[in-house]
Amino acid sequence: MEMIQAIDALSALAHETRLKVFRLLVEAGPEGLSAGLIGQELDLPPATLSFHLAHLARAGLARSRQDGRFVIYSADFDNMNDHVGYLTDNCCGGQSCAPASMKPVSMKGTRHETLPRTRRRA
Repeated sequence: MEMIQAIDALSALAHETRLKVFRLLVEAGPEGLSAGLIGQELDLPPATLSFHLAHLARAGLARSRQDGRFVIYSADFDNMNDHVGYLTDNCCGGQSCAPASMKPVSMKGTRHETLPRTRRRA
């Protein structure tokens, strides 16, 4: 992936409406949603929605297909995964950088005792 492609995708997602549209498409999965349903869900006028969907498509984040008289939009999952891979390529020098809550916890050899209290001196 070229850096300019990553910049285009990130700039497309750097707008509140386009990010909402993209997240809705991701939630819908590969089957996608009609433009009308997207507009209803996000309360967007058709011209505004069309502008934002075209921007996402140019950035390679959304696809459209004709289904009868409806235009169905879906997230381009292959391209999305390429972008995530580009952003995380060589992450943390090959070491796991998952948050501690995501890392498996090993209980072997772990002691769950409180620290001893200091004795009072009389």
